[in-house]
Amino acid sequence: MEKMKIWYDEEGDYLEIGFGKKKGYMKDIGDDMWERIEEGKVTGISILNFRKRLKKGRTEVKLPVEVSFREAAGR
Repeated sequence: MEKMKIWYDEEGDYLEIGFGKKKGYMKDIGDDMWERIEEGKVTGISILNFRKRLKKGRTEVKLPVEVSFREAAGR
């Protein structure tokens, strides 16, 4: 399983979380959020205005995606 990568650009207030590094594309899922799609699977999520969302008194940011983590058998 690939390692999770988390990247935050403070100046742009942009958070990106993902797995993988193959060619893919970003799919707009609304509310300044995008899914990264690689080979038909969601491999990441990007959120614009991330810190601004937390400053509005929120303690969590709900994502309109479902994530499943599985480890290959025998590892």
